[in-house]
Amino acid sequence: MNRKLYKKIGVASAIMMASVLLSRVIGLLREMAIAYAGGAGAEVDAYNVAFAIPDILNHIVAGGFLSVTFIPIFSAYLASGDREEGWRVASVVLTCFGTFLAAGVAGAWIFTPQMIAVLAPGLQDPALVAKAVCMTRIILPAQFFFFAGGLFMAIQFAMERFTIPALAPLVYNTGIIVGGLLLGPRFGMAGFSWGVLAGAFVGNFALQFWGAKKAGMKIRLLFDVRHPELRNYFLLTLPLMVGLTMTFSTELFLKFFGSFLGEGSIAALNYGLRVTFMLVGFFGYAVGAASFPFMARLAAEGATQRMNSLINDALRYLSLVIPVSVLVMVVRVEVVKILFQRGRFDASATELTASALLFLLAGAFAFASQTIVVRGYYAMKNTLFPAVFGTVAVAASIPLFYVGMKTMGVRGVGLAISLSAIIQVALLYILWNRRTKNQGTWAVYRAYIKMILLSVPVGLALHWAKTTLLPAPQDSTTLESLAACCGCGIIFTGLVLAAGYLFKIQEIRWLVEKTAGRLISNSSD
Repeated sequence: MNRKLYKKIGVASAIMMASVLLSRVIGLLREMAIAYAGGAGAEVDAYNVAFAIPDILNHIVAGGFLSVTFIPIFSAYLASGDREEGWRVASVVLTCFGTFLAAGVAGAWIFTPQMIAVLAPGLQDPALVAKAVCMTRIILPAQFFFFAGGLFMAIQFAMERFTIPALAPLVYNTGIIVGGLLLGPRFGMAGFSWGVLAGAFVGNFALQFWGAKKAGMKIRLLFDVRHPELRNYFLLTLPLMVGLTMTFSTELFLKFFGSFLGEGSIAALNYGLRVTFMLVGFFGYAVGAASFPFMARLAAEGATQRMNSLINDALRYLSLVIPVSVLVMVVRVEVVKILFQRGRFDASATELTASALLFLLAGAFAFASQTIVVRGYYAMKNTLFPAVFGTVAVAASIPLFYVGMKTMGVRGVGLAISLSAIIQVALLYILWNRRTKNQGTWAVYRAYIKMILLSVPVGLALHWAKTTLLPAPQDSTTLESLAACCGCGIIFTGLVLAAGYLFKIQEIRWLVEKTAGRLISNSSD
């Protein structure tokens, strides 16, 4: 692989990793503020349900996929030097799809009560339903800001500008926290909903408009439904609009099946998923978002094997998520206690959330890997197959969720989420390899097998150390829980590094050498 290209990807990944790390930290502060204000109670369940309809609207216009559907089209105009036509295409997409979304927001606002009854049928308390309806209507307009901002960010990504887009989640999460702190005492969880709206406007819309303008964007309202690229964009995006993705279905199923469980179940699953996604985001999303513009370029050049090499290297790196997930599994109770147990979030909420987190973490590596595998298809402008595959896989997983909910409750829903993710990403990668004649697959499989074989004894050793050498009592303080986590972290680091060099695990050695190289480089500057 071209060293210059790797360097660009490395810089982009570093920017995105810093953004993801900070946004996950602020995201956790957001969840901590929500936990403090509402615990794992019924009102927090209603708050989580309030995102169901907005998420569906965002999915219908493929707002979350603008970076993977618009970039290949726009990049082609940049490569040919015809930027003016590129801006025209951007204007048409924004105007036409934005109008469609605005109409959808208005319709959803009118029919919110009926839609809530379908999406969370287990939510029966009229007072909670009324709160979910109210908060949904507050959050709905934010979807236009996400869509327009997503287009502005896609433009910046295509022009290899990553810094300002990296600020979007930081500002968004900060807005939620500020809204909750300022308005929560008067409006309850609705204060956080107003924070969602404000954060989306400032971080995802206004800031990204400014960033795209700095990059040279020339955009205007242009309602040209006959433009040929609008048709191409629509056909490219249509499978994503009607198909079900792994992450989207996870959020929906969490609310749907969680609504049939006891009070606070949706909240506990959501807290556990947010902790899991912090791990996924730091490893997976950062690498996926930074790599995609380069994947799209290699795909446009017909360099399929070079793109496969990039995908395989990224997946091998993401195998490191497995042992890190095991570490968090061992200290899950302490992690939940440190993050959330204060205010209205009591010991019973900690126990419920930790039990869900244990099973959610089992699928963390699959969610991280999916961010890379699916982007390979998108880079090849193939959105139809992953959408059809995802929809079929989601439909096939429904019995898994039902059985898990009935037999294991919250833990069963968490296990179903993980198993579904693992099966989906494994099959998707196998099918990708067959389609592209990927020659480096065995190195990827070996990496994951080695990490699993390493993680089992490491996990057992950590569990023994935590219960024997670093016991934290049931009613331990935050400081005692933090000490147990730090102790387990030190032992974990020693065991993994020793195993990496003793058994010549290339992925671990590579990470250490890269990290050491960057530290030395930074200290010498």
